[in-house]
Amino acid sequence: MSNKERTEPQWVTPSSNQDVPPDYETIGTIFGYALQALSWLLIFVTFPFSMCVCLKVIKEYERVVIFRIGRLVFGGARGPGMIFIIPCIDTYRKIDLRVVSYAVPPQEILSKDSVTVSVDAVVYFRTSDPIASVNNVDDAIYSTKLLAQTTLRNALGMKTLTEMLTEREAIAQLCETILDEGTEHWGVKVERVEVKDIRLPQQLTRAMAAEAEAAREARAKVVAAEGEQKASRALKEAADVIQANPVALQLRHLQALNSIAAEHNSTIVFPVPVEMFGAFMKKDQ
Repeated sequence: MSNKERTEPQWVTPSSNQDVPPDYETIGTIFGYALQALSWLLIFVTFPFSMCVCLKVIKEYERVVIFRIGRLVFGGARGPGMIFIIPCIDTYRKIDLRVVSYAVPPQEILSKDSVTVSVDAVVYFRTSDPIASVNNVDDAIYSTKLLAQTTLRNALGMKTLTEMLTEREAIAQLCETILDEGTEHWGVKVERVEVKDIRLPQQLTRAMAAEAEAAREARAKVVAAEGEQKASRALKEAADVIQANPVALQLRHLQALNSIAAEHNSTIVFPVPVEMFGAFMKKDQ
């Protein structure tokens, strides 16, 4: 939804002619004008002391919705700065436009694959339309908090445990979209939703750890077997090369002796070919 659509007023003023006889409406209008005249007279009589009651200072991050004899004052929300309130006939309500951070209490959620998890989340939202937040809902902040809890439970209830653990960003985006659509007519804009933590039952945690350890051991055995297979192929190729050229065996023998001598060992083993004893064994026979 575009920002242009969100900036349009989301409130609707009820019809003043609904279930009200014309005579009663006329009488109410006359009494309303009379009360306004009396209020202005009271202000002028008690001037300048009445200014202490009539003038209100509104901060930069606040807006004021004013109702005069129960009707919304023309011009929408007022502020920031100084505003004028008529005593006795004006009522007003301050709306804070700053971003509110709400830590959703831990929610026990049953996932799609029947696993119970505890989920924590944080929701950031602000009031974008002060008039809608006053006219369309009793308490916009409290209603948004309750909707955030139910939305989190419903969104995660459609996911499996694996999806919860691997798709946190997608789940947060889904919750943000649902919340933003639900609070649009309340004059609330959801800025961001973040899933803080997903806590699993202790037994399930141990089972998953055992499963992961068994998977790691299986992969380690496969890697070791592949290493042995490659080593055996290399040894076979080396044996074929040595068999084709007998001098290579003597060179390998000298290289082994060089490696042993480099380590400053006091004992050196000289391998003797079995063929050297062939002649002696024939003489003995």
